[in-house]
Order: sequence, then C-alpha cells, then structure tokens
Amino acid sequence: MSSHAESPPEPPPAAFPEPPDPSRAPGRAAALATALLVLTALPAIALALPDTSLNVLADAGARLGLDDAGRRALLRASGLTLPALVVAVPAGAVAARRLPARLTLLAGLALLLGGVLAAPLADSVALAGTVRAAQGAGAGLALPATLVLVWERRSRLLAAVWAGTLAAALLTAMPLALRAVPAGGHGTDWHTALAPLPWPAAAAVAAALACLAARTTAAPPLSALRHAERGLLVLPIVPAAGLAFLAVLAAHRWSPGGQLAVAAITLVALAGLALAGGGDAIAGSPHGCAPAMLTAGLLGYPVAGPLAGLTQDGAAWAPLLPFAAGGAAALLGALLTVRLPHTALRGAVLTGHGLIVAAVLLALATAATGPSALTVLPLLPLGAGLGVTLAAALRDTGVAAALFGLALCFPALLTGQLMVLSLQMGRLQRVRPETVAEQAHALTAGYRMWLVAAGVTAGLLAAVCARTGARHPAAAAPAPQDG
Repeated sequence: MSSHAESPPEPPPAAFPEPPDPSRAPGRAAALATALLVLTALPAIALALPDTSLNVLADAGARLGLDDAGRRALLRASGLTLPALVVAVPAGAVAARRLPARLTLLAGLALLLGGVLAAPLADSVALAGTVRAAQGAGAGLALPATLVLVWERRSRLLAAVWAGTLAAALLTAMPLALRAVPAGGHGTDWHTALAPLPWPAAAAVAAALACLAARTTAAPPLSALRHAERGLLVLPIVPAAGLAFLAVLAAHRWSPGGQLAVAAITLVALAGLALAGGGDAIAGSPHGCAPAMLTAGLLGYPVAGPLAGLTQDGAAWAPLLPFAAGGAAALLGALLTVRLPHTALRGAVLTGHGLIVAAVLLALATAATGPSALTVLPLLPLGAGLGVTLAAALRDTGVAAALFGLALCFPALLTGQLMVLSLQMGRLQRVRPETVAEQAHALTAGYRMWLVAAGVTAGLLAAVCARTGARHPAAAAPAPQDG
C-alpha cells in the first residue's frame, strides 16, 4: 500500500455523487429492483449464520445413531457456515468486480438456495456439513455483489438502505432462527436447524431475477477492475482462511483460553489491516469505512445473538419484538444520514460508536438479568448506532474501499463469536452447573464479561475510525462525482 505514496493520490473509484435528479425516470425501475434485492438478499444471507443444532442435538443423535464423538462432529459440521462465508466474501468481491455483479449474485444466491433446499435430505454428518458450508459459500459470494449493484446506482439512499438492512439483519437473525428451532427442540425436526427459514432465500432469488430483468435501465458501469484494486481485495483472503480454519479447529477441541487468545490476536490483526488501508487512496475512505465494518461485524451479531438465547423463555413472539425494534432503529438510523452534509459525517460515525457504547452499558444493567421486555432498552441504541456508523462511513467511499471493509466485517463477526463463546464456556467449566438455573447464570456471567470487552473495543474502534478517516487524502473534501 505504500506504493501509492510516491505519486499524487487518485480519487477513490466510483464514490457516491450527490443524490440523483428525481427527474431521471428511466432508472427508477432499476433502483426499485435494487432496493427490493437489498431488502430480501441481506436478511437471507444473515439467516444462514445462526447455528441452532445444539437445540436438536438429542433428536439428531438418535435419528443418525451417533455416539458422543459423532454428536461433537455434527456440531462442528453445522458450524461450517460462518467459516465458509468468511472465506467466500473476498472471492465474491473480486468476482463481483471482475464479472457482471448480477451473475455473481445469482450464482451465490443459487448456491445458498440449493443448500437450504438440500437441508431436509441430509442424512449424515458429512452431508449436514456440506449443506451448511454451501449456504455459507453462497452467502459469501452474493453479499459483495449486492454492494456492487448498489454502488452502480450511485445513490446515497440505496447505500443507506444497504447499510441499515445489513445491521438490522445481523441483529434479528438469531432470534428468528430460535423461533424456528427453540431450545429443547419441542418436537422440531432436526433438519430444521440446518436451514431454519427457507423462504427468505427463495425471495432473494426472485428479487435477483427482477434485478437482472431491469439491467436495460441500469446506471453506467463502474470503472474497470484495476490491478491494484484486485490485489487489495484478495489481501484479506489469507487471514480470513486462517481464521476460518482455526475457528473450526478451536471450537470444540481447544480450551476457552486458547480460543480467546486466537480471537484477541485476530482482532489485533484485523485492526492492523484496517489501519494500514486507512490512508491509502484505494483501500481507505474519508470516514473510516474499514474500521466501521469491523464495528458492525464485531458488535452486531456477536452481541445480539447470545442475548437472544439468554432471553428465550419458550414464547413464540415475545423475545422477537425487542430485536425487531432494534432492527427498525438500525434502518432508521442509516436513513437519517442521507441528508447529512459531508462535514458532519465523521461526527456521525463517532456518534454511532457512542450509541453502541451506551447500548453495552444498558445491556450490562438490564439485559439477561430482568424481564425480557427490558431487552429493548439496549437494542434500540445498538441498532441505531450500527446503522448510523455503517451508513455514514460508507458515504463518499469508493467501491474498492467498501468491498475491502466488507471483507473484514465477517472475520470480525467470527472473532466476536469466538470471544463470547469462549468466555461463556470458561464460566461453565469453572462453575460446573448442575441445574438449568445455574447454567443460565453461568452463561449470563460469561456474556456480561463479553459486554465489558465489547464496550472497550467499541471505544478503541471509534478512535481507529477517526484516525483512518483523518489520514485519507479525500478527508478534507467530498469525493468527486463519478462520470
């Protein structure tokens, strides 16, 4: 990245111009199709993340004739989705820039839907792992393509919808999955845990076909993929693959301390990548996109997911409502950034991090310790903070920088998962609970330790956002219009 320091920095490729003129009616159909795609594809991708196989492990073990070792293997197999997604996102980013983004999107969603539809046919541990890995790989290929399609529209509003929908999907994925596969199973077929909600993937494929049909009114294509950009996008593949391998290896074989050490080292490495790219004309952005993506990955799903499990009380709808409110706050917060002036965006990113810190403090005071209705108190600022942070950081950001940040987002998510699960497992091993109440107390104690770490990390990531944004060549002025 230092090779760019010897020559005057180029403006970031394909950054957003001012909002398009409403009189440009021919592009409205394509813009609406893209919005529909975002609102369906991102939830479908996020819903591939939750692993609820533990809730049906007894039924799965009985039907497959598994011993204790076989059940542990099934848990490892069902957890392959996130590692597969982590590896696939950088590859999908290159494919979406090198090939038509719509075709990359269709290929990814077709693989995701195929994995979802094949879930009921899995009759072995190997097939269960294949199904889950296919879902993760398909989701990882499709996700960058949705971002590229949004950037092709050159619309602040669509970019804000993308950011808010991603944040909302990460907050609501686990409670939706737990509604389909509740704790204890309650008669649920174990195959349901492999694909808790099939219909969002089908809806996403339909929306992708509609987006493909609207290509005749699409905006002019983005600038061609350059060698430097391709090198940038493949940069996260090696650390992502290493993290995915270690996550699979460590999940059920390493001690909680070993898992926590892997997560801490990975987080430092990811922050280093974000800092290294922050001042680069291609990888960086004027408002710290890469560290903002780290924030979304580390403090979205890993904070909301365990909270959904701790607040589940057997009811069908009650635990879902606070998370739905948090998702709505994420989308609203993102939309509120659309009309912000350029000079206010860096402050908006820092404000978003402040809301996340406030959410963590509220969670420490209320979440998982009182009535489930109080869960909405931390989820509202958490959702709003994530939405504001993502949408503001993406403004005036080139497509390469946005894809680079996205390639760091899900390794951060996997890192957060390793952290919270290792802390909870450590508490369980220390307490050795004998009753359900003691187990819940130990899990809550581990989660609260994670919240403390999350609050500190949010503050540090806010500082990283401010530093990388200040170092970027375009930090002092809005990015020029593209074409």
